[in-house]
Amino acid sequence: MSEKKRILSGVQPTGNLHLGRYLGAIRNWVDLQNDYQCFYSVVNYHAITMPYKPKKLREQSWDLVYRLLACGIKEENLFIQSLVPEHTELAWILNCNTSYGELGRMTQFKDKSKQVRETDKDMFISAGLFTYPVLQAADILIYKPSLVPVGKDQEQHLELTRNIAQRFNNVVGKKYFELPEPLFTRIPKVMSTADPNRKMSASLGEKHNIDLFTDENRIVKQIKSAVTDSGEVKSDAMSPGIANLFNILWEINPEEHGQFLEDYKKGNLQYGVFKEGIAESLIDYLKPIRERFEEIQADKKQIRRRIKDSSAEIRKVAAQTLSEVKELSGLL
Repeated sequence: MSEKKRILSGVQPTGNLHLGRYLGAIRNWVDLQNDYQCFYSVVNYHAITMPYKPKKLREQSWDLVYRLLACGIKEENLFIQSLVPEHTELAWILNCNTSYGELGRMTQFKDKSKQVRETDKDMFISAGLFTYPVLQAADILIYKPSLVPVGKDQEQHLELTRNIAQRFNNVVGKKYFELPEPLFTRIPKVMSTADPNRKMSASLGEKHNIDLFTDENRIVKQIKSAVTDSGEVKSDAMSPGIANLFNILWEINPEEHGQFLEDYKKGNLQYGVFKEGIAESLIDYLKPIRERFEEIQADKKQIRRRIKDSSAEIRKVAAQTLSEVKELSGLL
């Protein structure tokens, strides 16, 4: 039997775990565990490239661990980035195989730099924000994955990773790193219920995202207050608000989606009833995740110990790669 292909992906411990984040990435991570050897990381080193508070970062990192486990990520596949220091050592080696010009062209650096300036004009822009794509490359390459689950907005970072890997191979005169391929799976684009022209995001504020673990009454309130039509819709096309609600319903309850879609096509769709149906379906859909989260909350000490253990096991893979890279680089 052939060995399973490896997959690597990570998520920052910033913002909440909202519906868009779950449907767009985490649910896919859960499914991939059936067919691949998966390495999933809470990338807390990346979280410090922007202004942060140490105590809050620690709390957010562990809280994200609990929530990922509640969603179905297996403990043995999950680790905390800072518990595997080989990532940062490999990042330095790869930094020396990356050009200044490549990093300067990264769109996220430009976007986040602008965000820092708009938040506080006196706040400095860290060098880490400029070089973090190299750390991201190290996160990937240190596990030698064949595939990396990405959305179209992340293609640039993976392409940089491939360029860095190829340059390292050329320098050491050996095809050491496999060039990881993107794994494009179907990723639902969930929009804000408050502004359906913008992607659902924690950074936009509470009304723009639906927290998976928030109070059920709040979920109902957010769905009921979701923007639908902005004025009269004269064409046959759905308004962005209605389309977004239908997209959400399709992901959580396809059967009910079909029933409401028939009403819409006949011109009989009652928005109040429609929203009530979505809210009920969403609460039912999230029920197992929320129940699992409550169980985890009662066992946090043991969960932390086991994630530290899984991080130590995963670190062995990283340590082996780093040892080989150092030897190839003339550093051992």
